Amino acid sequence: MQKTRQGIILTGMAIAALLSCGSPSSAADTETKTAAPKADTANADQGAVARVNGVAISSLELKRASKVMLAGQRIKEPTAEQRKELEKQALSQLVSAELLYQAGQKLEVKDLDKLVDDKLAQGKARFANEQDFTKAMKDLDMDEKVLRDYTRRDLIITNFIEKTIVPTVKVSEDDARKFYDQNPDKFTRAESVKASHILVGVDQKASTEEKKAAREKAEKIHKELVAGADFAKLAKENSTCPSSQQGGDLGYFGKGQMVPAFEKAAFALKPGEISDVVETQFGYHIIKLTEKKAAEKVEFKETLPRIEEFLKNQKVGAAVNEYLTAARKTAKIELLLK
Repeated sequence: MQKTRQGIILTGMAIAALLSCGSPSSAADTETKTAAPKADTANADQGAVARVNGVAISSLELKRASKVMLAGQRIKEPTAEQRKELEKQALSQLVSAELLYQAGQKLEVKDLDKLVDDKLAQGKARFANEQDFTKAMKDLDMDEKVLRDYTRRDLIITNFIEKTIVPTVKVSEDDARKFYDQNPDKFTRAESVKASHILVGVDQKASTEEKKAAREKAEKIHKELVAGADFAKLAKENSTCPSSQQGGDLGYFGKGQMVPAFEKAAFALKPGEISDVVETQFGYHIIKLTEKKAAEKVEFKETLPRIEEFLKNQKVGAAVNEYLTAARKTAKIELLLK
């Protein structure tokens, strides 16, 4: 829930959220005795693109915000007009974030330094190595101190929303029932199957002889299974897939989760049946279907918590926007972007 609410606006520019995704192109115990430092305060008023109640938003912050928004849009080669529009949207969100941050500084955030440490550690852990983390920051013209400042601001804004706005939002069971009845397509569980397999793996770059040998091994195993051999036992002894430890059991999966050839063969089987040898880019498979579940409607009671969560997040988002609309009317906002 909290993560979703933090995504309502581009807080402190949600740079921390971007970095926690693992790539800049993929795509956010002490008392609070003093205000959290604004990122890049030394250069904040140089090249300012806006001021919110006298606090400057720098061109560098806008550059970062625009880059994050561009990554989220996944536009490879934006036009000049698209860049200008993204820049305008990013500046608007930076202003909103600053308004929320200024309000949030008036509230205590318990264990703020520890929360910052934890969030930074979680984000950093998503990177394969230190080099990737450093590159991600470099691509956004940041260092760890600036990232820490953004993270602190983000947490202060989240605390403000959680303490002042979230408690005002209520979702009744009647609201949830109405949404459920009006959106039947969202509550249909697709057909799924439970299957096991034995994989005789072979590299796609393997020689013709190696592929032939792998297929012959798979055919031999298939004959043993047809003759009545125990599937799980042969999977443990022969399969090169990690699932071999569970006798080849893959659990339940729906359409679109497996490679096409494997999926087609699995869904064509009846419970208890064993497929012929199926070739995919991973090698040669023998599939045994255990169970099949037809598409079905998810019962209201089962999905109620998720509906309530979804509707509450929507209402919180609307409430945040209402707060910002009111805050903008009384705040002194100067837009200096040319």
